Amino acid sequence: MAHVSEGCAIKQVEINTVASSFAGIATQLVPQQKFVLSELGHADKLHNMPNNKALSGLCDGMVKAWDIYAKPKAVILFIIEDVSYNICDQRFHEFYIRETYPHIKVLRRTLTEVHREGKLGLAKELLLGTQEVAVIYFRAGYEPGHYHSQAEWDARYLMETSLAIKCPSIHYHLAGTKKVQQALAQPAVLERFINDPEEIKAVGKIFTGLYSLDDNEAGNASYEMALRTPERFVLKPQREGGGNNVYGVDIPDALKMSRVERSAWILMDLIHPPLTKGYMVRPGGDMPPQIVDMVSELGIFGVVIGDAEHIVHNYQAGHMLRTKLSTANEGGVAAGLGALDSPYLIDSDEEY
Repeated sequence: MAHVSEGCAIKQVEINTVASSFAGIATQLVPQQKFVLSELGHADKLHNMPNNKALSGLCDGMVKAWDIYAKPKAVILFIIEDVSYNICDQRFHEFYIRETYPHIKVLRRTLTEVHREGKLGLAKELLLGTQEVAVIYFRAGYEPGHYHSQAEWDARYLMETSLAIKCPSIHYHLAGTKKVQQALAQPAVLERFINDPEEIKAVGKIFTGLYSLDDNEAGNASYEMALRTPERFVLKPQREGGGNNVYGVDIPDALKMSRVERSAWILMDLIHPPLTKGYMVRPGGDMPPQIVDMVSELGIFGVVIGDAEHIVHNYQAGHMLRTKLSTANEGGVAAGLGALDSPYLIDSDEEY
């Protein structure tokens, strides 16, 4: 998000490394919105809307991993929830792979079904019945509610110990958690992964303040700071999927917990993005829709494939934009608090 307090500098909200969604649907928005602009007599503005290849970028990444596995009869496995609310987005991925690479089969299974059907072969290959799995794409398994019993945990362990290439691996899954992101934002930690001092400085500029709430001197100081000026912060737990954060004046009540519980949360500086005006079309809302203040959050998709020693592929793979009312804290599309959108690029001195 752009942060107006620092001259609209780009600030990182978070990194999502598991169940990265909406590449399929976001890709469909550009032709739809270009059509609307043309119908309204604004075809001259179409060049300001960048093309979005998020769907092909991500799916081609899965196929690159499938190629590395090098078993022509192996399949790509999508791990899904018992009830898949994002099924349309997931199906775009599945259909793209099946249409573009018809020799590659895609399976959809829940964690419970993997426990029931899965086993390891002699070489630790993952087998679902008689079918060997080359790539596992997790669209579930990122929150405790997906693990109903020991069976689902056993299924996750089975997959992690197999030869199948995981998206994400357990290492990258953990790298996306809030506590790890808070740790990675420290300059001394960045030095472990980046050698160039200028690159360290450049990367550090995109971080907001990220503070530990551990039961130590630094964590206790952050805790006191949150109680004194809660309006400056957002409180984040080790959870994914949206709807779990606590904002501003609600933070002091949320922090009425033990010091042990508190250590599972991080404190983050609140980003203040610039306002834009537009129409938010919602079922049951005002008809005709009214012009409202909105803010947007840009997500950049990427593909990285490698092991502890070598990165084989690392590239940008499209984008998505989420727009919400400026008065809404959470921006989750699935939660009904935001909407998928597309960037419209302008020069800084251009009227729009």
